[in-house]
Amino acid sequence: MWIEHLELSNYRNYEKLELTFSPGINVFIGENAQGKTNIMESLYVLSMAKSHRTANDKELIRWEAEYGKIKGDVHRKYGKLPLEIILSKKGKKAKVNHLEQRRLSDYIGQLNVVMFAPEDLHLVKGSPQVRRRFIDMEIGQISPVYLHDLLMYQKLLKQRNHILKQHYGKQTINDVMFDVYTEQFIEAAVKIIRKRYQFMELLQKWAEPIHSGISRGLEQLQIRYQPISGLKPEWTPEEMASFLEQKLIESRKREIERGVTLIGPHRDDLQFFVNGYDIQTYGSQGQQRTTALSLKLAEIELIKQEVGEAPVLLLDDVLSELDDYRQSHLLNTIHGSVQTFVTTTSVEGIQHETIQNARLFEVVKGEVKE
Repeated sequence: MWIEHLELSNYRNYEKLELTFSPGINVFIGENAQGKTNIMESLYVLSMAKSHRTANDKELIRWEAEYGKIKGDVHRKYGKLPLEIILSKKGKKAKVNHLEQRRLSDYIGQLNVVMFAPEDLHLVKGSPQVRRRFIDMEIGQISPVYLHDLLMYQKLLKQRNHILKQHYGKQTINDVMFDVYTEQFIEAAVKIIRKRYQFMELLQKWAEPIHSGISRGLEQLQIRYQPISGLKPEWTPEEMASFLEQKLIESRKREIERGVTLIGPHRDDLQFFVNGYDIQTYGSQGQQRTTALSLKLAEIELIKQEVGEAPVLLLDDVLSELDDYRQSHLLNTIHGSVQTFVTTTSVEGIQHETIQNARLFEVVKGEVKE
């Protein structure tokens, strides 16, 4: 799949912008704070209906404007598909082929993107929240059902936490609704954990040989999903539900004391091992960066396998963060097979035919020219 045309209205620092892209490599060159990342962000929002930089959609609307709009023409294997996101102070609307979608989960998946930004280099070393977001966003792109289950889980978590806060300082909870919420919470949690295990298995399959290639065969990567509850991937849904129920009963007193749910997929994590060592703790910066790069390249292959088309790759100011070898490996992998958008302050020093044959755009103070 590839994006042919992008149109922005009142988006960030762009009052009006129209761009036509190459199905190959598109590079945005310019100094910092000129608007390069805003274009990248708009492509991400066109795909995911949310920003990777802020949870507040109002920040995406140009200063003093009433609304913002992102329109894009996407080429899929079955033909051209117009997509549109309209942002306003009241909320957002998403349209596929000019038809408004009732739920955002019906919209997500029309355009698949893999974003690689400097903060993704901290995927390994960063907080568990960063890794959970990574899992949820990637599964959500290939499984709308997962997004629906995740929203349901988050709603039940909020309701359960509300009752726990109401009983702060008490010994027990005598509330029928709490038991109902807990039962539904367990059901939703099991669905999410099972889907995450399946996703990690696929990611491992693609990331392991990629990591071996980047490390010249010297390193073997292993990814482990770590549910805080201790659920095992080989268990049946019934066994998982029963175990999770027992864990919640055991932690009830602590939950009342804290006023929050202490067990569930909202507190799970990922672990990365290279040659058997936990690289979050013992890995060098180089190993951590290689792992992050392997994960992103594995995402491309995973989406290609699951969807039947390669996703669009967004490289936001990340080439300068990689050494020459990792940079070359990345560019060799995507060469000719994935539509790619790159932001950089300069292409000097990037001696690769992929960049030499790219369509170049210069960005200066919110003005873009080819």
